[in-house]
Amino acid sequence: MAGLTHFDGKGDAHMVDVSDKDVTNRVAVAEAHIKMAPETYDIITEGRAKKGDVLSVARLAGIMGAKRTSELIPLCHPLPIAKVAVELTPDPDLPGIRIEATVKTTGQTGVEMEALTAASTAALTVYDMAKAVDRAMEIGGLRVVLKDGGKSGRYEAK
Repeated sequence: MAGLTHFDGKGDAHMVDVSDKDVTNRVAVAEAHIKMAPETYDIITEGRAKKGDVLSVARLAGIMGAKRTSELIPLCHPLPIAKVAVELTPDPDLPGIRIEATVKTTGQTGVEMEALTAASTAALTVYDMAKAVDRAMEIGGLRVVLKDGGKSGRYEAK
């Protein structure tokens, strides 16, 4: 299991000990998208969804998801999150919604998982709120596009 930090020398899963790591400013940005039928896109962007303002609810869900990451992902550390921002941008070319989640902390481990959880939770919320009119929506493209801070430094997706 060389290189996989969540396994010990015996191959057992464990939470990584970050107690010797420096406390640094850390940020992560993740993205995702949800494709849908043009009619569904129109319902969402025109504010005609029966469950309410889809994008506002999805933004809040993404923020809540980031804050609960350690409860959902077994080996994630609970972190003092300083900021979560979730942007949902309608894209008529998909058609669908592009999602970008930014998470910041000052701590001993990064917030990539929190950013990924925020983006995926926002996408799942869009699906939940619009599934009555479009069960064929497709969530995709979930990835970290930026990570900065800590010993490993900066990562930017190409």
